Amino acid sequence: MKQPEASPGNHRPAPTRHGGGKQPAARRPSPETGHRLLRRLLHRLGDPPLGIELEGGAAAANPDPVARIRIRDRGTLFRLALNGAIEFGDAYSDGRLEVDGDLDGMLEEIYRRAPPPSEAPVGGARWLARSQRGRSNSLRGSRDNIHRHYDIGNGFYSLWLGPTMAYTCAYYPRPDVSLDEAQRAKMDHVARKLRLAPGDEVIEAGCGWGSLAIHMARHYGARVRAFNISSEQVAWARDKAAEAGLARQVEFIEDDYRNIQGSCDKFVSIGMLEHVGLDRYEDLGGVISRCLRPDGLGLVHSIGRNRPAPMHPWIEKRIFPGAYPPSLWEMGRIFQPYDFSVLDVENLRLHYARTLDHWRAAFERSVERVAEMFDKRFVRMWRLYLAGSATAFRVGQLQLFQVLFAPGRSNAVPWTRADLYHG
Repeated sequence: MKQPEASPGNHRPAPTRHGGGKQPAARRPSPETGHRLLRRLLHRLGDPPLGIELEGGAAAANPDPVARIRIRDRGTLFRLALNGAIEFGDAYSDGRLEVDGDLDGMLEEIYRRAPPPSEAPVGGARWLARSQRGRSNSLRGSRDNIHRHYDIGNGFYSLWLGPTMAYTCAYYPRPDVSLDEAQRAKMDHVARKLRLAPGDEVIEAGCGWGSLAIHMARHYGARVRAFNISSEQVAWARDKAAEAGLARQVEFIEDDYRNIQGSCDKFVSIGMLEHVGLDRYEDLGGVISRCLRPDGLGLVHSIGRNRPAPMHPWIEKRIFPGAYPPSLWEMGRIFQPYDFSVLDVENLRLHYARTLDHWRAAFERSVERVAEMFDKRFVRMWRLYLAGSATAFRVGQLQLFQVLFAPGRSNAVPWTRADLYHG
């Protein structure tokens, strides 16, 4: 998945001082000082229709608020003023900040007023941006990053992903179809774009819980080698392939995409690029160039942006370590060095917003079980992540790109797009 914005926060936090030793306790701000800080927070958020208050102290509000933010203590207020991008998510998760009213409406009001994400922070925010850079996607770093998100328990994900266990954007041929129908429709949409035919040899990089690989084998007669570095996902996928009688047709390999060998007719990657790291896109392109036959087709499906910018720092720190959503221009670093021809680009961001709405609804039906597995803080953290991600896609801060491509000299390419939408 992929993953996404969630914590509104302030956009240009001021620097904080660093040093060892115990910090002196912050004095309770006077009502006038507290009111100024709250007004400043509202202004940094774009003056949305919200109320904000310090419990037992100052308050500020804009007209017709859709929700009220309650801050439990002055320390949280000061941390929000200094580094809201991280502190909002942490305080909400801890229960030090509560939202009375419409959480989704609050996030949407804030996101619609936020400036476009910027790759280059200015002024005093530069040092903070450096301290919040994403983690390494080296061979070891990638394995550690993936383990932190995907290996927290298949039982947890099965509560809200549905039977397909597909943790990527679904495709809704009609707005009213169910999540499971939309996930299967996404797999068919991808297979049709790749013009899958019986006997095609497919390499999938980053296969999740294996639903697409199994679908391509079962419904299109493909032979699939699927790579993943999440041990829990690979174990799940192997069991499902065996249950379906497809263990000889689908091979799930616990290994990094950089170690892929052999050749294929079709190369596909759904929701892995976000975890590759911008500085390693040419490595991925080299793997595809090495494996894809001269008349083959490839498809990359990824969360992205309209302009270069890092992952939201709270998401990168607490949910998706090492993640980066690329712009289309940045994705070109996969294709251009190896003379791949881009054949088709589709943006499914509103489909991802709807997918996240379905995941969130199922998650909320399972919060008691999730709290038993983890704790209430984990519940609040993932609620914010899912709600904020849906909002980011809905308002256009995040995109979902599917890019179809082929070797540059290949003429075995689709003549039109008409066949993509049958059935």
